[in-house]
Amino acid sequence: MAGEAGKIVDVTAAMITAPVTAADWLVIAPVVIPIVFGALLLMFRHEMRWHGIVALVGLGAMVGTEVALLLHVLANGPLSMTMGSWLPPFGISFTADALGATFALTSGIVAFICAIFAIRDINVSGRRYGFYPFLMLLMAGVSGAFLTGDIFNLYVWFEVFVISSFGLLILGSEKAQIDGATKYAILNLVATTLFLIATGYLYGTFGTLNMADIARKAEGLRATAPLMTLASLYLLAFGMKAAAFPVNFWLPASYHTPRIVTAALFGGLLTKIGVYALLRTLVLLFPVERSVLADLIGWVAILTMVLGVMGALAQSDTRRIFGFLVISGVGVMLAGLALGTQTGLSGAILYAVHSMLVMTALYLLAGMIKELGGSFSLRELAGLYRSTPLLTAIALVLALAVAGLPPGSGLWPKVLLVKASLEANQWLLAGAVLLSGFLTTIALGRVFILAFWRDQEDAGETLATDTASPVLGYGVLLALMVPIVVLGVYPEPFIKIADIAAGGLLNNAGYIGAVFPAGGG
Repeated sequence: MAGEAGKIVDVTAAMITAPVTAADWLVIAPVVIPIVFGALLLMFRHEMRWHGIVALVGLGAMVGTEVALLLHVLANGPLSMTMGSWLPPFGISFTADALGATFALTSGIVAFICAIFAIRDINVSGRRYGFYPFLMLLMAGVSGAFLTGDIFNLYVWFEVFVISSFGLLILGSEKAQIDGATKYAILNLVATTLFLIATGYLYGTFGTLNMADIARKAEGLRATAPLMTLASLYLLAFGMKAAAFPVNFWLPASYHTPRIVTAALFGGLLTKIGVYALLRTLVLLFPVERSVLADLIGWVAILTMVLGVMGALAQSDTRRIFGFLVISGVGVMLAGLALGTQTGLSGAILYAVHSMLVMTALYLLAGMIKELGGSFSLRELAGLYRSTPLLTAIALVLALAVAGLPPGSGLWPKVLLVKASLEANQWLLAGAVLLSGFLTTIALGRVFILAFWRDQEDAGETLATDTASPVLGYGVLLALMVPIVVLGVYPEPFIKIADIAAGGLLNNAGYIGAVFPAGGG
């Protein structure tokens, strides 16, 4: 190859000649498996009675590889695999550290449980229009976003899950779904455009899009390159994806419209990908710029937390209430990003894992309430305590978990975040975390009192209920309750993993070393 000065540059040393080890395949298996099974579902699209089973086998295999990947990463440090027989930064890398592997595994568990619930929630029409292929494509995009080591491919995986989520959103073609999907698509298009502009600017600045390569070059370019502009663009783009204040209005306009299992997937997963991208870019790549933006991020976190839960208090539809609680939870995670300390980031990561599980469970609970109580509206629901004591018990534990009260999973991440805020003298941030927890308790207490505790006579006419057996729905909710309660009563292993993930973000040597083991490239 001829260089600028006509000098011949030999790049053959960048060719990969060593065979790939079996363990390396773990990092791309969670992406490849859903793509393969999605293709199988399309090939056998007329055999709709098998779609649920095929999807469950695929998602089960994906979760199995994600468990193996997380165990491997915890035992051996970050794992990287580069495509195209070229060393990084020429080849495209997939890189899994504790943060990416943890998020990928949690999202896989959520998708597997939602696929079980979908067996009863998705009818023949939904299967005919491609619910399960869209689900597999969505999970390929989600896993790819968590495991890619390349900024441009992060953009590609964002596009994959946005397109598939749009397909899931309009499944049913109802007017409200089209309206919600339009708002969702327009706002995501704006965020994606900002993301693409920032990525083009990033490539023009660094000459590479490999995250590890950017992380190791950033310090040398800090004095001359516009890194603050890049960090600000990513904060705005990913803040919009994460539904942070004030660019969060697309979420409550769209999350209450799709089928309940789709809403559960969205509530559990999509905003966390935005939070993940913020952690990856602002802490791993641009830590100095993050510290400059810390006050701004802190105010965004406070307003997202408080205004989100106040929105929940103003609603009477259970799905809208839970949508605003998703927004409030994003603010809690942003509090950890604003603090930027080991304890603060651990709290944010642990809260993201908790939120994936508990928000999915809340939406599935809304589906069961609609089925057994006849409505999503608090104005019409009543008396579920007497008719469905098991559902009442599940709702109570979930309410405690979301509010951050024992024995649920939300307590410990909030403890970590308040502790980190007080250590950093961020009293307003600590107060906002506590205030949002208090207001969340009121919002969910209102749901519990009106839908479960209130006598039926006070709500007026008795509503017709679905006659389908709720056994599978109960089974799915109880399966989700297991990690939620375990995280609440035995948090030590989860806190340890979150701590490792936070440490990997703050000290990027392990991440860089996994991609450039000999320090070259």
